[in-house]
Amino acid sequence: MFIREAELFKGLDDSTMSEISKIMVETSCKRGDVLYRENDPANTFYLLWEGMIRLAIGEEAEIDYTVSRRGEAFGWSSLVGRETYTARAECVAPSKVYAIPKDKLDKLFAKNPESGMKFYKSLAAAVIQRLVYNYRAFLSEGSLKGVTSEGTRQVAAEGED
Repeated sequence: MFIREAELFKGLDDSTMSEISKIMVETSCKRGDVLYRENDPANTFYLLWEGMIRLAIGEEAEIDYTVSRRGEAFGWSSLVGRETYTARAECVAPSKVYAIPKDKLDKLFAKNPESGMKFYKSLAAAVIQRLVYNYRAFLSEGSLKGVTSEGTRQVAAEGED
C-alpha cells in the first residue's frame, strides 16, 4: 500500500489506511501539465509517487519549490482551511501523483478522530519542515527560488536547460 511510504500517514491504523487508499485517485501527468493554479478552489490534496512537481508562488515564481521525494505531500491549502491554492503546481517531468479529495478525507477523519489528529500533527510537522528549508534557502541564497525537498538548488528536469 503506497500511503505507508508517506510520512503523513505514519502511525495511522490499518483500517484508516485502507479507507484512504480507496479514496485516492492515481493521476499521471506529462511535463508542462498544471495540476492547479494559484487562486483555484482548493479541494484536493496530493502525494507524489514519481516525477517532479514545481510549486511556484507569484507572477514570476518569486517562491519556487520542487516536490521530488516519493510520498511528499503538496496541495496543503485544501487541508488547512483555505478556500484557494496559494501556488501553481506544474509537472516539470513526467509524474504520477495520487489525488485525495478534501471532502472525503474530512469525512473519514470525522469517523476516526484519533487518526485525524495523528495525520494533522504529521501535516504540521511537514509544513514546519518546508518552512525551515525555505528559511535556510533564503538565508544562504538570498532568494526563495530553486528550493527542492532535498535542499537548495533547483533540480533540472530532463531536457531542461
